[in-house]
Amino acid sequence: MMQYFKQNRILLLHLVFWGLYFSFFFYQITYPRRGVEPDYTKATMDAIAQVLFMAAISYLNYFILLPRFAKHKNTFKYILELFVPLLILGLIHIWLKRELWIVRGDPKMMNYFQSMRFVSQHYISTIFIVGFISMLRFAKDWFELEAKRKEIENEKLISELRFLKEQINPHFLFNTLNNLYYLAHTQSPNTKEVISKLSQMMRYMIYEANSEKVAVSKEIEYIRNYIDLEKLRLEDNVPIVLTVEGNYEQLKITPLIFITYLENAFKHGVSQTNNDAWVNVSIKFEGNKCIYHVSNSVVDGEMETVNTGIGLSNTKRRLNLSYNGKHKLTTERKNNQFEVKLEVDL
Repeated sequence: MMQYFKQNRILLLHLVFWGLYFSFFFYQITYPRRGVEPDYTKATMDAIAQVLFMAAISYLNYFILLPRFAKHKNTFKYILELFVPLLILGLIHIWLKRELWIVRGDPKMMNYFQSMRFVSQHYISTIFIVGFISMLRFAKDWFELEAKRKEIENEKLISELRFLKEQINPHFLFNTLNNLYYLAHTQSPNTKEVISKLSQMMRYMIYEANSEKVAVSKEIEYIRNYIDLEKLRLEDNVPIVLTVEGNYEQLKITPLIFITYLENAFKHGVSQTNNDAWVNVSIKFEGNKCIYHVSNSVVDGEMETVNTGIGLSNTKRRLNLSYNGKHKLTTERKNNQFEVKLEVDL
């Protein structure tokens, strides 16, 4: 029912307006006057004629003249096209009203209908009604234009998000293939397990990460697989800690938001020659808020480039598109240590 009202709100607004206008006009002409008994039949005919006239001139303007004016922007032609039917239909309507009241035989009312005061009031009220209906037209056009603008804007955002997401896949593959090459080159017994983990991650990226939102549990599983890959590559020589706290079973998140900062931690924080390398990852949930924290050691010479790169700028843009005003991202570099803290309202 609510959907019906939403889709037909303009039509319903018109019907309500004309219903109120008919009731007001009918009440005016049937209001008891001294010595005159209301004739409800003739009053109904008069009210119907009044509504039909007002509706005819209003919708001629609503459906034909205003769209034509909007297209050609010719003010003089629009005024002329509105004035002619307004004058002709107005004269016909005035004649009908006079005939109705002649039949009724009310001398006082006849004097009023034959006066210029009635004619001027009639045209002023007509212009007012036409103006009001025109405002409804402007409101309708504005709502439609605004809806179209939002639709185009959403399509652009979806296209940009899709493009940014597609950029992540090659970035991830490039890093993982480097890891596989290293394992194969060293004939590591972990190569098969790495391929299995990679297969799970690729399945997630191809079949599930294309959705606008995914279950948080799936995203965390993806993070676990990535960390497992790094542990296999590094052969447990680097302390890597992942902690997850809170209830997240019912939550959803934009996919592949976390991975870039984790990749960045291993890229700049882990080296075969750095015996003091470490990576800590914490994901905490407080209600609908997710707090993602990554801290890592930084290899000498990497401090200036640790917060740069396509992947990081890509993720920042995706955060702004998906969680505009609903996230807070902070980064800090000090004492050969780099930290990222991301808070997101899911």
